[in-house]
Amino acid sequence: MQTSQEHQSSSSFHGLYHQPIKQVEPYCYSSYQILNNNMCPDNGSQATHVSFQSYNEQYFTLDSSPATGCLAYDTPSAGSISSNITPFSPQGSQSYLSDPRHSSDNTYGSPDSGSSGVDDGSELKHMLRVLEFQLLGPESDVDDSCCSFKGAVDQAYSSTSSCQVMEKLDMKQLLISCAAALSDEDFPTAKRFMEVLESMVSVSGEPIQRLGAYMLEGLRARLYASGSLIYNKLKCKEPTSSELMSYMHVLYQICPYYKFAYNSANVVIWEAMANESRIHIIDFQIAQGSQWVSLIEVLGKRPGGPPYIRVTGVDDPQSIHARGGGLDLVGQRLSKVAASCGVPFEFHGAAISGCEVEVEYLRVQHGEALAVNFPYVLHHMPDESVTTRNHRDRLLRLVKSLSAKVVVLVEQESNTNTAPFLPRFKETFDYYSAMFESIDAARPRDDKQRISAEQHCVARDIVNMIACEGEERVERHELFGKWRSRLMMAGFTPCPLSSSVSIAVREVLKDYSKNYRVIERDGALHLGWKNRVMSTSSAWR
Repeated sequence: MQTSQEHQSSSSFHGLYHQPIKQVEPYCYSSYQILNNNMCPDNGSQATHVSFQSYNEQYFTLDSSPATGCLAYDTPSAGSISSNITPFSPQGSQSYLSDPRHSSDNTYGSPDSGSSGVDDGSELKHMLRVLEFQLLGPESDVDDSCCSFKGAVDQAYSSTSSCQVMEKLDMKQLLISCAAALSDEDFPTAKRFMEVLESMVSVSGEPIQRLGAYMLEGLRARLYASGSLIYNKLKCKEPTSSELMSYMHVLYQICPYYKFAYNSANVVIWEAMANESRIHIIDFQIAQGSQWVSLIEVLGKRPGGPPYIRVTGVDDPQSIHARGGGLDLVGQRLSKVAASCGVPFEFHGAAISGCEVEVEYLRVQHGEALAVNFPYVLHHMPDESVTTRNHRDRLLRLVKSLSAKVVVLVEQESNTNTAPFLPRFKETFDYYSAMFESIDAARPRDDKQRISAEQHCVARDIVNMIACEGEERVERHELFGKWRSRLMMAGFTPCPLSSSVSIAVREVLKDYSKNYRVIERDGALHLGWKNRVMSTSSAWR
């Protein structure tokens, strides 16, 4: 009898993949706009196949709260540039899917900086020093007196020579050289690089040209220490709420990154709550609440009757524009779904930033099994490198005190938190090169919806990581090894993932390019594009 019940439950999950499209509104929020200059997997092992439907409907969750302005340089004339946070944000410290010898804990070293100057010879010397760095590495011990770069500098001091050097560089070299000039505060040279890059980037071109367009805007914002110049050049007006949701819907459909987060977390929670009669889910990035639609429906079919479900949704109050209303809309939507499934349901909205969360806001009750969800959100919490309050670790300790049955963490596999500017720039380039390539595989390059989705839903992350510092830089990703250390220091222990989790994710990936891969390593599920790890999902208690 028990075997029969298990089979029935598993079958209900399979059926979700073939249900008709549901018209649930998508979710997004304000964005950073960019000027258009040019206008898998191996088969899983035998196991109970648990699958959650990733609807082809208009809903999704990324991040929802716009960030405050960010200062590029600490100067008396510095202004601010507005940026908005999203999930998604590589690297000399790259993560690899296929080679376990590459550690996820690698970090950048600080490269040697070239000398700065304003005369033509100094500019050329700087560019050649950048090339030396790229060819020989940051710790090159080559004696400058016998280096060919030294001789070249001695022979070339003209602006013409500088331009000739620039023309021989490819897009990546130009971007990194420009960033290196900014890092050295060699602003005249940086401007020269920007002039060359201007004619090479395009939001409707190849992946590297599109990425280059947004990274160039980030470099400009950092150079001028103000967003006013960029905003004056923008041709696109601020999107309406419905337009933003439409853009995010496009991104949700053409990339599996968010479905990876939804499905892996839902399977983990479903398995952890198998025998519980009262379930409380705390979602620290509730957005539209769309992730919980399929879980509610599956729990409604549970043999023996559905459990009582309570959802606490945390979300920044500034996301009202993106959602088209307050968190009460999320509660109403999920309540209707629960009612249609015969599931007793209660929703509590906490319209506060994760930095402001205290225990009393979460309304944890005795006798309920608790699950906590961190979907692409914890990297927005400032850590000890930003403030002595260290909200990142404080929030983890707070959640640990709740004695949750399971905690799910999904984050981008990138190292942009404490890395200095130049290594962070290279990290951003490497990570988003893979992301833009993966997007390119799903939509034509001249697809206007794809262009809008990248401009409004991806570009702002890039600009924030490049142009902002201190508290204004909210895109602060860490590699899984660092997250693991933080969680264990807070008292958590890892929960092994069942094969059902990877099977569910592989089912989702069937609708996408075969270049997407998923493997389990170090107690976490890794989603990658080719050999590049893009996101990780892990469970803790």
